[in-house]
Amino acid sequence: MVPPERGHGGAFSSLEFLAGFLLAGPDMNHAHDEGIPRQEHAAGHPPEHAAPAAGRETLEHAHAGEFGRRFWICLVLTIPVLLYSEEIQAWLGFRAPEFPGSDGIPLLFSTLVYSYGGIVFLRGAREELGARTPGMMTLVALAITVAYLYSVATLFFVLGAPLYWELSTLVVVMLLGHWIEMRAVGRAQSALADLAKLLPDTAERLANGTIERVAVADLRPGDRVLIRPGARVPADGTVMEGESSVNEAMITGESRPVPKAPGAEVIAGTVNGSGSLRVQVLKVGEETALAGIMRLVAEAHASRSRAQALADRAAYWLTILAILAGTVTLVAWLALDAPPGFALQRTVTVFVIACPHALGLAIPLVIAISTSLSARNGILVRERIALERARDLDTVLFDKTGTLTRGEQGVVGIAVNGLSEDEALALAAAVEADSEHMIARAIREAADRRSIRRPRVTGFEALPGKGVRGRADGREVLVGGPNLLDGLGRALPADLARASEAWGEEGKSVITLAVDGEPRAVFALADLIRDESREAVERLRGMGIRVAMLTGDSEAVAKWVARELGIDEYFAEVLPQHKSEKVQELKARGERVAMVGDGINDAPALLTADVGIAIGAGTDVAIRSAGIILVRDDPRDVARVVKLSRASYRKMLQNLAWATGYNVVAIPLAAGVLAGYGILLAPAVGALLMSASTVIVALNAQLLRRLNLAE
Repeated sequence: MVPPERGHGGAFSSLEFLAGFLLAGPDMNHAHDEGIPRQEHAAGHPPEHAAPAAGRETLEHAHAGEFGRRFWICLVLTIPVLLYSEEIQAWLGFRAPEFPGSDGIPLLFSTLVYSYGGIVFLRGAREELGARTPGMMTLVALAITVAYLYSVATLFFVLGAPLYWELSTLVVVMLLGHWIEMRAVGRAQSALADLAKLLPDTAERLANGTIERVAVADLRPGDRVLIRPGARVPADGTVMEGESSVNEAMITGESRPVPKAPGAEVIAGTVNGSGSLRVQVLKVGEETALAGIMRLVAEAHASRSRAQALADRAAYWLTILAILAGTVTLVAWLALDAPPGFALQRTVTVFVIACPHALGLAIPLVIAISTSLSARNGILVRERIALERARDLDTVLFDKTGTLTRGEQGVVGIAVNGLSEDEALALAAAVEADSEHMIARAIREAADRRSIRRPRVTGFEALPGKGVRGRADGREVLVGGPNLLDGLGRALPADLARASEAWGEEGKSVITLAVDGEPRAVFALADLIRDESREAVERLRGMGIRVAMLTGDSEAVAKWVARELGIDEYFAEVLPQHKSEKVQELKARGERVAMVGDGINDAPALLTADVGIAIGAGTDVAIRSAGIILVRDDPRDVARVVKLSRASYRKMLQNLAWATGYNVVAIPLAAGVLAGYGILLAPAVGALLMSASTVIVALNAQLLRRLNLAE
């Protein structure tokens, strides 16, 4: 086949199979669900951190502005090369001004472009080859070096036309592609910068009755600061004076302002509402919750992902394939008596178009965006592999107390006889007004939620072992447990007795109200179920995930909570040290399990589970037993974790499919298989196609930003 003259041509299942093949390659014998282990590799075998790693590190350490600057300078330097290229002049039908030495303009300016613009790729190639992981930078460096050396060689040997304009435009297009990539990654990783901006530069410190403005870095634990309306909180602390509401959305994802009064904690970086607060500083600098969150976000960006290992391995093999394809292309065209310049042009185009640029960006960009998205929604990812596994969960196991329930007693049922519920609550709350017992607090809070006015009580008296007594509205009121009835010598009326018996079977505490010696109401007290728990269970079941619960409470209590929430399975009377055994029991069935707990006494179970999720961590971001930390006390965030995991994985697969699939068509086309039909790709056109592929991957990853985790 004789090449034409230069210038005359201008499904997830299969991907999963490819993933399995790649993960089963050299040095991957231990690539289980625990992720890809780091290990030394024998010569000729790709390491786990794979092909484009070294080149990507070069990109990450370079500023996007540097690529932009090199792009614009090389673009200007390329213009004389184009103007004095004989081919360009022939195509456009013009003649550039001639003067002594004008013939050397293409060589001079293309040398400048190669030296100044190509140095980034040459350095990256040196790093890749030094790590024995040839990748994207190696291919680009090989392409521009071959083109440059061949062009220089044409000065001394009869080889054909030089490739000056092809070389220069190739470097310019590659710089443009890298500049676009760096800007995209920079925007995706802006979560850290956004968090850093939350902290004010100065604070108003109260000292000896005066207010002094100081740098936030000068604050110390024990200092008192004034936080004016609309100002940002400079450090973690406790409210000493004042009442206000604070917007904590930027830290916890909570959309509603949180009321603050004396004794409440405030978090550095949050925004005060309409009231003034005087706060005693507890934590500053690296000890604040904001600093801890920034550390976790940074760790998540840097942590390894199994999908990233897959992309790196694919990029490694694509690089090897490209080098082989380029070599075969050169040998084949020379064997067909093609001009050396044409054969080298085809080889350079193969090297360029097969660059695993998009493949190197496919996963990191999705990781960066998903990490930023999760942080803004109060979901802190410590381990990328934990978020990745969440998409495959079969069962979510909740610890009951403090997770599905509030961990505090509350009134969950009222039965009355001869009084209304509001009257009964008013009398009980009035008598219990001064008690600090948890039962008294529960009754008072129930009355407060209904905005019930309490009557004035006189003659208050505690009855040891029975309850309390007082007079309200001229009536004797008694509130207490079972022993109260024994002291009165009265039995509960039939309707109250039935309610009391039913509640007792559910493990609830029953409190009796007696008025003038007659039982008039019974109250059921239990650990309050969170309002969000029912929706959390429904969402998970809607995703095809079973919900299980474990608790140290009795069988009756566990059964009641499970029935109220529609939980599939529960484990009762489980001691803290045995929680991990229940996780093992579920895993032994072949189920992939997430454990959701408070991260303290649940630590062994969190570590045993496939995915450990610490819920309600609040400002305690130092938890190390969980791969994922939920800042809020909202079990619905567990479903949001699964939703984010599945959406991120879909984007990864889509990007991998595109980044690898386009080479199936692009490489043969670059090699010139359609040259007989007049279809040829110049190296610069190949670079444009490769850059376009990278842009498509970047844009597809950016669509993840539209994911609404609140729905």
